[in-house]
Amino acid sequence: MDFTPTEEQAAARDLAGEIFGDLATPERLTAAGTGSDAELWKALCAAGLPGAVEDVGLLGLVLLLEEQGRVTAQVPFAASCVYGLLAVAAHGTEEQRGRLLPGLRDGTAVATGAFPARGGVVAVVDGAQGGESTGAVLGAGAGAAPGVVAGAQAGKVPGAAAEARAGAQAGAVIGAATGAPAAGRLTGVVPWVPWLRDATEVLVAVRESAPRAGHSLWRVRVADAETEPVELTAPWSAGRLVLDGTPGERIGGDGAYEDVLASARTAFAGLQAGVCAGSLARAVAHTNEREQFGRPLAAKQGVQLRAADAHMDTEAIRVTAYEAAWRRDAGLLYGTHALTAAWWASEGGMRVVHAGQHLHGGMGADLDHPVHRHFLWGRQLDAFLGCGSEVLQEMGDLIADSAEDPEQHPEKQQQQEQQQEGAA
Repeated sequence: MDFTPTEEQAAARDLAGEIFGDLATPERLTAAGTGSDAELWKALCAAGLPGAVEDVGLLGLVLLLEEQGRVTAQVPFAASCVYGLLAVAAHGTEEQRGRLLPGLRDGTAVATGAFPARGGVVAVVDGAQGGESTGAVLGAGAGAAPGVVAGAQAGKVPGAAAEARAGAQAGAVIGAATGAPAAGRLTGVVPWVPWLRDATEVLVAVRESAPRAGHSLWRVRVADAETEPVELTAPWSAGRLVLDGTPGERIGGDGAYEDVLASARTAFAGLQAGVCAGSLARAVAHTNEREQFGRPLAAKQGVQLRAADAHMDTEAIRVTAYEAAWRRDAGLLYGTHALTAAWWASEGGMRVVHAGQHLHGGMGADLDHPVHRHFLWGRQLDAFLGCGSEVLQEMGDLIADSAEDPEQHPEKQQQQEQQQEGAA
């Protein structure tokens, strides 16, 4: 493994860091309220950063999202790249890529993902039911509908792991389909979709009925659906999506859902790494400047140990996200690695943003203090990825299944074959 950025990745990261640092200031974030920063999004698109994701890959996107997370910039960068650009580029037909990618590259089109965990979305194709979405898979995965709505956790789905194991087996990016996409109509309600108020299109996950019992992806134009604003813990311009015979087109075939799920987990883990790094940087600066009894707070051993633990958690989130992204770009299996990154981002991320706020002392309780925004983002990302125990349960079930049947885990099967060849 080599996580050293290429020249293109490093250049894109540095440019993103400069733009985010210049425009995503605490004053502008406060003025934006729960909306997105249109001027910042325009600047990112003018610099060609959304379109550059095709060239820098998922690892490059993780690097860019780290820079966004450091300042909690309010733009739908992660959602549009994962659920739009990368999904269509990897799984769309040639016609879909030619029609959809230009707008996603220049930012005139913005995508997001609707992966419901409660209720259901039904797709009807050519007069036949194409499937029903329970969304249980995403109770522990990025894009999950469960989140923090109006400050309270909602939509957590126990037992999600049993239906999510296929998603953890995501491997190399599947080549884009060549045939004509299926058309259909979707009906159902998604309680909340991140960045929906900014989006022009949404990628909806539909759980198919037996005998397929898999998942399919459908692109829906937001203008064709009914939306309602929803307030989350973090100001993500979210909305409630209502589909009532809404026309849609299928994106990709078998394996598309698993790849997009794993990519989303990895990307949002990278965003959490940036959120944690920004929170910790603010805490370090504060404890070095703030004095107590004639000495900086940073000189106290308890403060140092708390900051050191937060640093280690942040690095764990970062390196696991890097590994999952690197494996996808290299065409290797990475679903379980995306789960690992999601677990660290959820479990470790919560510890870091709490530590960042606590190290500010009484100032950390100020809702208007910049560090509080990192706290809100960290909590929202924890809910978005699925709480740590849910992700860990899914990982445990997957490991148990692969131990009983190596064919369910290609990496384990390959390792056993190599061992047998060595023994021979």
